[in-house]
Amino acid sequence: MKKREVDYAFFREICSEVCSGEKYLSMKNYIAHSDVSVYEHSVKVAEKCYSYAVRRGIKCDMRSLCRGALLHDYFLYDWHKNKKFTFHGFKHAKIALLNAEKDYVLNEKEKNMIKSHMFPLTLFSFPRCKEAWILTFFDKKCALAEIFRKRGKKTQGNEFTR
Repeated sequence: MKKREVDYAFFREICSEVCSGEKYLSMKNYIAHSDVSVYEHSVKVAEKCYSYAVRRGIKCDMRSLCRGALLHDYFLYDWHKNKKFTFHGFKHAKIALLNAEKDYVLNEKEKNMIKSHMFPLTLFSFPRCKEAWILTFFDKKCALAEIFRKRGKKTQGNEFTR
């Protein structure tokens, strides 16, 4: 299978639309894994989802894929610093969905993506579309890479993949 070239113009457009709000930008203040902010993690996951779907020629809703991936961790708190956020891994997808629904108009695919991205940890929130399965995979792949990389070593790419 010949891999396609990725044009990031569409991705940058969606990022500009979703990532420009004050609440979204506040995710730069919260740590996701290791020393990676929730903002950086979310944009990286969205970039990986988008580039994978484009390179592989996967027929899916690219707009929903990008938006759902950008919003999958829109929980807006620092779970490392507060005991009330115990079981964060089990709860944050639902909280992210509630927050995203307040601030964005979401379609059903985007809702399912956000709610189910922690599957199989959240056994009853099942990915029901291709976009959700892609997000679920790349969220875990990026999280593992962030956890096991050396602190302070930044990955290449982004601020919307230049």
